[in-house]
Amino acid sequence: MTTFRDFYNGLRKLEIGPSHPVIAHASLSAFGDVHGGAETVLGALLGAFHTLVMPAFTYKTMLIPEVGPENNACAYGSGKDANRMCEFFRPDMPIDRLIGVIAETLRTRAGAQRSAHPLLSFTGINASQILDAQTLEDPLAPVGALRAVEGWVLLLGVDHTVNTSIHYAEWLAGRKQFTRWALSPKGIIECLGFPGCSFGFQAVTTRLGDFTRIVQIGPGVVQAVPLENLLETVHSWIEEDPLALLCAREDCERCNAVRAAVAAL
Repeated sequence: MTTFRDFYNGLRKLEIGPSHPVIAHASLSAFGDVHGGAETVLGALLGAFHTLVMPAFTYKTMLIPEVGPENNACAYGSGKDANRMCEFFRPDMPIDRLIGVIAETLRTRAGAQRSAHPLLSFTGINASQILDAQTLEDPLAPVGALRAVEGWVLLLGVDHTVNTSIHYAEWLAGRKQFTRWALSPKGIIECLGFPGCSFGFQAVTTRLGDFTRIVQIGPGVVQAVPLENLLETVHSWIEEDPLALLCAREDCERCNAVRAAVAAL
């Protein structure tokens, strides 16, 4: 059984000072039987780092309209049934299950705050300035705010295919972004800057070897990468190769839309 002490000691072995803020992505199941569950992992994270941020995305607010911009990787008119199930965004809406129970535990933690984006919100502790950086036009701005204060990315039992910060690097490099729509009490909100596919992101591992710190905690692996190094590496790679990190699935609408945008240049 993996304990609080195992997590806390493992995180300290990463040798990241507690004053460095972190954005974490985590899978509880990757660590097997955890005494105390998600609360244990979250407690260790908050014990090791003063500022913690995690995605708090809410895909159940997303609508598919009848029409929209071209080359937007969206099957317009296909969401009539799904749209009836769509929910209004609210600040206390549970995080999408794909993000994981640890992020949801952070959201409900006393003292936690959440940004107000109706589709791509973030949650955090001692992170008000970072969360306040987000706008509808720049939904991943909290990643940039973390970079400005020497933040780190933590991957707890997950790989780079869930690393939201890579999407921010894509935006920095000028890669095509998408438009989505979300339901809110104020009506249907147009959400710009929606990121592309992440299935190809694991390829970045070979370029981050010199910057990545790795520890084993029980059966799970934790990776840590400085945001500055991650963003600079991905930004430079995409400028060098505009098709870098796209996935290989022939039917991937978002990656194919990026390829079409590159071909049109």
